[in-house]
Amino acid sequence: MTYDQLTSDQLLKIKTLGELKASGYQSKSVKQELRDNLISKLKKKEPTFEGIWGYEDTVIPDIERAILSMHNMNLLGLRGQAKTRIARQMTELLDEYIPIIKGSNLNDDPLQPISRFGHDQIVHHGDQTEISWLHRSERYAEKLATPDVSIADLIGDVDPIKAASLKLPYSDERVIHYGLVPRSHRSIFVINELPDLQARIQVALFNILQEGDIQIRGFKLRLPLDIQFVFTANPEDYTNRGSIVTPLKDRIDSQIITHYPKTREISKQITVQEAKIKEPQKDLVVVNELAQDLIEQVAIEARDSEYVDEKSGVSARLTISAYENLISAAERRALVNGESQTYIRVSDFIGIIPAITGKVELVYEGEQEGAGIVAHNLVGKAVRTLFADYFPKPDDKSKEKKENEYKSITDWFGEGYTLDLIHDLSNEQYEKALHAVPGLEDLVAKHHKKVSKHEKLFLMEFVLHGLAEYSKLSKSALDTGTRFKDLLSSMFSMPDFDFEDDDDQ
Repeated sequence: MTYDQLTSDQLLKIKTLGELKASGYQSKSVKQELRDNLISKLKKKEPTFEGIWGYEDTVIPDIERAILSMHNMNLLGLRGQAKTRIARQMTELLDEYIPIIKGSNLNDDPLQPISRFGHDQIVHHGDQTEISWLHRSERYAEKLATPDVSIADLIGDVDPIKAASLKLPYSDERVIHYGLVPRSHRSIFVINELPDLQARIQVALFNILQEGDIQIRGFKLRLPLDIQFVFTANPEDYTNRGSIVTPLKDRIDSQIITHYPKTREISKQITVQEAKIKEPQKDLVVVNELAQDLIEQVAIEARDSEYVDEKSGVSARLTISAYENLISAAERRALVNGESQTYIRVSDFIGIIPAITGKVELVYEGEQEGAGIVAHNLVGKAVRTLFADYFPKPDDKSKEKKENEYKSITDWFGEGYTLDLIHDLSNEQYEKALHAVPGLEDLVAKHHKKVSKHEKLFLMEFVLHGLAEYSKLSKSALDTGTRFKDLLSSMFSMPDFDFEDDDDQ
């Protein structure tokens, strides 16, 4: 049986260098590992990056080509485009276990040690040199580039404490404390937000990428490091905070551009997959398709909004957080009312405002276009966009209609009636409030015959919000909910004055 045919259990029983040699083990670079395992997956038609949606025809093929070319790569894209997630998943393309010299800080290959410790072990123990096995999950290192990152953090430095305790002169390389990069030998090393790294630190990466050399103080070291480098960068960083110095950029073999989901359906898949919904919430709160679509449409509207800085981007984390908040808003309402089950309402979308305000960067902040107002605007635009998919546009003048389908609804409000939808209404109160509006239920029944009772109620409220967005009704925020009333009466209403005292005079 050859080394490649050994099972994981059989590999872990190999404890010495002699046993490893007898098994037929041959050294292989990390890039060769990635390439070989990718080829195997492609031949077997197995997915290479599971749970990464929307990149099947764009980003993932580019990454696969870079791996086949054995390239270091830079993932370039706005925030929330799964760059780090992709880098972390690359570990699944590594061999499950690799042998290292036991006790080595630099993951020394027993057949090709690079450290002083590794060489000494082989010299003193020969084939009896002890080995251990490193799982692929331990072969990943990640560093966020910040202005305070130093050469010592990444490359290493002289450790005076080690020199004193071992009674070694500073000229002995054993006094070196290695940084993250050498300790990532035979691994994947990721630097996130590369442009934020100071230029002098970027320069220190030149030789590593090209020759595998590192330089620490005055030591004449030549460590042939074997590392798969993955960098991530945001295009905004090139102008706002820093840049990738040209010589380093030239040494990064493949630059792969990421993007946001191109369809609402893909975005929805990502949100449902990533949102952390607790089991009690799943039992308590029922979500419909339109509510999920509205969440995704909010992000789409934000990416097109004139108030949101397009260079900053709108992270996929916005929809994930918004979805979690939406569920929690309904859960809280059910708990307040002592209900064992509830259903998402349009009024629950008040709960997603904090998720939006914290994740959009505005072109300018001001009293009129503050983050809260913009967030409410985005929800309103999402309602308006999706309204046309479910009901006729209230302002559609492309063809003459025999009757206005919304007339009975708007006439009721025109007679002076108002509707207050309080956030914490019980299921029964909510249903009663919506049924008070004549024509609302009939309109929904006409266009959506096969929906459940609770989907019907959602659509009934959706109609009111849609009519407000098309300026057929007035919608105003209350401290505890939303008030719908006639548009004209809200425009021309005058404050009430008490004239009783004047009459007495």
